[in-house]
Amino acid sequence: MAVEEFEPRVVAFMCNWCTYAGADNAGVARLEWPANILPIRVMCSGRVSPEMVLRTFREGADGVLVMGCHIGDCHYSSGNHRTAKRIPLLRNLLGYAGISPERLQLEWVSAAEGPRFAQVTKRFVTKIRELGPLSEKVVT
Repeated sequence: MAVEEFEPRVVAFMCNWCTYAGADNAGVARLEWPANILPIRVMCSGRVSPEMVLRTFREGADGVLVMGCHIGDCHYSSGNHRTAKRIPLLRNLLGYAGISPERLQLEWVSAAEGPRFAQVTKRFVTKIRELGPLSEKVVT
């Protein structure tokens, strides 16, 4: 019997103004990016709360990618500053919950960076594939 390759479920929270537009840019340029990515448009990466990330893992995601505007380019002035402070703390919290902190990643991708968007998503899906499926025994 053939062993099926693990295909991770990855949720990507994307800033409406930069990253979501960058994903659209990648699509228009016909750049390939993983089909495992479930894009969730948020108005700002600063709106992605720790509860949202934990709920995403609890609901079956193998990895979570938070993507927003570069520092200094936030549509809402300081939303990405909040995200930059929050994600490292949340990664520490994941470790206590039994989830590898590597399963959560923060990236800055602008609207003009379609190729970067494709590269970041491919690299993250590859990393999650190497980590394997998230254990169902994890309590969050």
